[in-house]
Amino acid sequence: MELVGKTVTKKQRPVNLDLRTIRQPVTAIASILHRASGVITLFALAILLWLLSYSLSSEAGFRAVVDILDGFFVGLILWGVLTALAYHIVGGIRHLIMDLGYCEELESGALSAKVAFGVTIFLSLLAGVLVW
Repeated sequence: MELVGKTVTKKQRPVNLDLRTIRQPVTAIASILHRASGVITLFALAILLWLLSYSLSSEAGFRAVVDILDGFFVGLILWGVLTALAYHIVGGIRHLIMDLGYCEELESGALSAKVAFGVTIFLSLLAGVLVW
C-alpha cells in the first residue's frame, strides 16, 4: 500500500476472540451490567404496568394478580427485577457523579464501581427481605 510516496506495512496483531480468557476491568463490568440492568428494567416495567392495569380493572383482576404474585418462582423473578432496578439506579448515580468530574481516574473509577456493587448487594438483600 502506498501513501504519498511512503510505503505503509500492515502490522500483524494477535487476535484473541476467546472471551473467557479476556480479563475485563471492574469498570468495564460495571458499565456492561448497567446497560443490562437497564434492558431488564425496561422489559420488567412493561410487565409490571400490565399487572397493575389488570389489578385495577376489577376485583377479580386484583385477585388474579395476587394469585400470580403469590408463587415462589414469581417472587424470585420480582427479586431479580428489583435487584436490576437497584443496580441501574446506583450505577446511574455513579455515572452522574462521574459527569460532575469526580471519580474519573482509573483507581477512583474502580473504587466507585466496587462501592456500587456493594450498595447493590445491600439493596438486593433488602429487596429479598421485602419480597419474602
